[in-house]
Amino acid sequence: MGAVGGVTRGTTRPLGRVDKPWARARGAAEVLEQWRSNGTWRNVTWSHLVEPHEASIGEMPSGLASGVERALHQRGISELYSHQARAFDLASRGKHVVVATPTASGKSLCYNLPILQALASDPSATALYLFPTKALSRDQEEALRGLMREADLSVGAVTYDGDTPNDARRAARQRARVLLTNPDMLHAGIMPHHTGWARLFSNLKYIVVDELHTYRGVFGSHLANVMRRLLRIARFHGSSPTFVFASATIGNPREHASRIGGEPVELIDDSGAPSGPRRVLVYNPPVVNAELGIRQSYV
Repeated sequence: MGAVGGVTRGTTRPLGRVDKPWARARGAAEVLEQWRSNGTWRNVTWSHLVEPHEASIGEMPSGLASGVERALHQRGISELYSHQARAFDLASRGKHVVVATPTASGKSLCYNLPILQALASDPSATALYLFPTKALSRDQEEALRGLMREADLSVGAVTYDGDTPNDARRAARQRARVLLTNPDMLHAGIMPHHTGWARLFSNLKYIVVDELHTYRGVFGSHLANVMRRLLRIARFHGSSPTFVFASATIGNPREHASRIGGEPVELIDDSGAPSGPRRVLVYNPPVVNAELGIRQSYV
């Protein structure tokens, strides 16, 4: 961003340089007004206003475990957005779901809530979370443990990856009801030894696949084959888990999730989360050397 009010054609001397918008804290409206007044706006080739979006509220599920209700209350959640309520309804009925809503729309609650309810209502239920990176697994482990503490659920939630110590690995096999890992560790470190994970696989209720949009190309085909092996192992142990996929907005989330999981999937892509107005601009930097075709850079 940043701006140049004007230049003398064929020279490199900018005229009327404007402070970069991030030089001090101010609102977008003030920046745009300054651009209009000093001539910078002439370099904006396209402008579009994304209108604000009011929250769409869904019904809070009835019959939630008291601890789960308490955890939501402690976080100031007294109602769900419409996409969260629909995800809970579908997942609770055993429907495979892909949630493809914008960033910061509350996708994590779409899978955490039905899993917390399952853990609270069934003392043997287990869940498996898959993340593309170890860092994401660690972040989600802390968030999930916080929810479980607030819900008074004495449930082991363990990240199982290449950095997990041997004693923690044994504890995960013996006690963890929620396992967070990545596709490679699932493929190489867990499924070949599935008989040692019989407690997890025989009671597996949910499989969460986060960041679905990152699984493409060879990585995506690898995960699809891993998922087919995973389902065969789960069925061997007598369980039929439900998939909950979470994805950024992509063109074909339902088809992509169905190919990864090998099962028909219900799509939720209408976000109920509120959003403020956003102005999208295409800014074409001014020419500072016409002979060489060089434009101004602010990097």
